This record gives sequence, C-alpha cells and structure tokens, in this order.
Amino acid sequence: MSARAEHLSARLQGYTTTIFAEMSALALETGSINLGQGFPDTDGPEQIKRWAIEAIEAGHNQYPPGKGIPELRRAVADHARRCYGLQYDPEDEVLVTAGATEAIAASLLALCEVGDEVVMLEPYYDAYAACTAMAGATRRVVPLRGPDWRMDPDDLEAVVTARTRIVLVNSPHNPTGRVLDDGELSAIAQLCVERDLVAVTDEVYEHLVYGPAHVPLASYPGMRERTVSISSAGKTFAYTGWKIGWACAPAPLLAAVRTAKQFLTYVSGAPFQHAIAAALEAGDALVETTVESLRARREQLCAGLESLGLEAPRPEGAYFVTTDVRALGFEDGVEFCRMLPERCGVVAIPSVVFYDDVPAGRPLVRWTFCKQQAVLDDALERLAKLLR
Repeated sequence: MSARAEHLSARLQGYTTTIFAEMSALALETGSINLGQGFPDTDGPEQIKRWAIEAIEAGHNQYPPGKGIPELRRAVADHARRCYGLQYDPEDEVLVTAGATEAIAASLLALCEVGDEVVMLEPYYDAYAACTAMAGATRRVVPLRGPDWRMDPDDLEAVVTARTRIVLVNSPHNPTGRVLDDGELSAIAQLCVERDLVAVTDEVYEHLVYGPAHVPLASYPGMRERTVSISSAGKTFAYTGWKIGWACAPAPLLAAVRTAKQFLTYVSGAPFQHAIAAALEAGDALVETTVESLRARREQLCAGLESLGLEAPRPEGAYFVTTDVRALGFEDGVEFCRMLPERCGVVAIPSVVFYDDVPAGRPLVRWTFCKQQAVLDDALERLAKLLR
C-alpha cells in the first residue's frame, strides 16, 4: 500500500460505518428486527414504481445526461418554487446525484481546501465526518443539547474560526428529529453572511415533519447565493434503494459541485430519474399519506418505549427516536445494542457513533419507526420480554 493510501486509510478509520455493518450482520444472523437502520420495510407509493417500470420499458436504460434528465431538473426546480418560493434555473442550478450522500460528498470535495474547517451539528450523520476527512478538511461540531435538542447560537459562534469554510446543516435532523426553528436558522444565516461562509444543507427529511414546518436555510436573506441545498427522493417517497438525490445552488457553486460529482459516479438511475420526476410533478398527495402513516408509527414506537421505562420525546421530523438507556440500568449504548440481537432479536444503533463528545453520546440509542406497525409491535414485545 502506498504511503498516501495508508495515510488516507488511517485518517478514515474512525469514520467507517463499522457499527452499522455489525448491527446489519447481527440482524441477518439472528433473525432480528432491525430498528436501527433508517430504511422502510415496504415500498413507497405503487404509482411511482409503475412509472419506473414504464421508463425501463420505454428504453431509458443508458447513461442519462451528466446533470440529470431535463424532466427531473425541471421538476426539482418547480418543487423548490412551489414549496418554498425559491427560484432555480433547471439548466445550471439543479444537479441530480446518486442520493443525497453523493451530493454532500461532492460539495465538500469541491468547496473545501486541505486545512479548511467544516462546522456541523452534533450528533451528526456519520457520512459527514468521512466526507470532511476525504476532502482534507477538519470538522468542528456544535452540540444539539438534550432533552429538546436545541442549538445555542453562542456555541455556533464559538466554533467558527478564520479557517471555517462551510457550515453543514441537517434539518429535519438525523438522529434527533429536531426541526430547526427560526431563531436557530436566523443565527446560522447571520453568521454565514457576516463571515462569508458557504452553507451546505441536508434536507432529505424535508417533507417528513409532524408539527413545525421545514424552512430551507436558502430562503433567509443573503443565503440563496451562498447555499447548496440538498435533498433526495429516497426518504420522501420511501424508495431509498433508487438513490436519486439532487443539489440546488447558484450556478458558480453548482458548477464546482458538478465537477467533483462527475468523477464520483458520473450518472446513475436513468429510469428512476423519470419516475421521480413524475412523482415530484404529482404534487403533495403522494407524500401526505406517507407522513400520516409515519406519524401513527412514531406514536406507536414512542409509547411502546415509554411503557418499557424509557423516555421517548416525540421527534418533530425524520423517523428516528433517541433514548437514554441509563433509565434501564445500562451505561453504554454500544454494549446495550450488541446485547439486544442475541437476547431478544432486536437491533438498534448506539448514538455514540454520531458524536465527537463520547461521554455525551455513550448512553444514547437510536431507534427507527419507518417499519410496519406489526413489526413495531413484535419488536416492542421482544424488548418487553428481555426487560422482564
């Protein structure tokens, strides 16, 4: 292995998703119910699947354009205008990507120089740390403090330095489910404008909200021209395996992101792009049914965890619940999660993998409710037997 490869491997070692791979393997080996990883166990709306099949049969099976098919770029631009009043030119301000994770990776690779700093909320989606490292940048974290997972603007101010290049914002937030409010978003926007920072926003759960509405950071004064807004069809329509995401940004920013993206995957998902274009054009009806179903399952899981003795604050968005397992007599979430599959056939994810502050994350565990109601009932019954 070359010295460069050894260096990169060592640098990324702390950011690998080994715990996810371990939990996934345990779920398969033990026949456990996987309440750890955030993927639905049923397909999304049937009509979207029909549109994909029609696109395959129509011959849309070769490389699409590097930017994404025009129909999807127009649909993404129309969606931003219809939902948020944001105007994007589909020709040079919308880019289709292999899911939101590729859009995030391409943004950080394109917009960071070695030694730059990326500020992100903690707990953070684990890919943020890995993508920051691959770009040769350094992450700095702003804590979301429990139990309500709010951001203190003073904490944000404290971590920004002369080397800060990007503020990476995830709302609705994984894993806590917080939807950042106007005060928090205003503080981020003001700081970005004052310090001339670029914002990269991960908004994949934009429509999966159960109370406060999602407001894009790009809609704040001075932010459209300095924000790369990222989303994905996988979460919105429950087709996570299709990996159809997108980024919207001013043309100069997006040109840099597109340059990095073309050397990552170039293109992906030709027939699925046609299906998602049709789904976005169909409006809100396809999403509303999913949200109401998730709202009911959120209550089901939270109430069930509370009946076991855990505190389970209702998340405002996304489809994860965070609990502190010290209420059950456990100090270490990793130990707790490794014990669950063998003892009762349930998988969860220890939240410490989303933290730099290990003591803060150690007792926390993430559960997902994007599963069928019968599956959630079964999982809760298994957990109850263990605890009894």
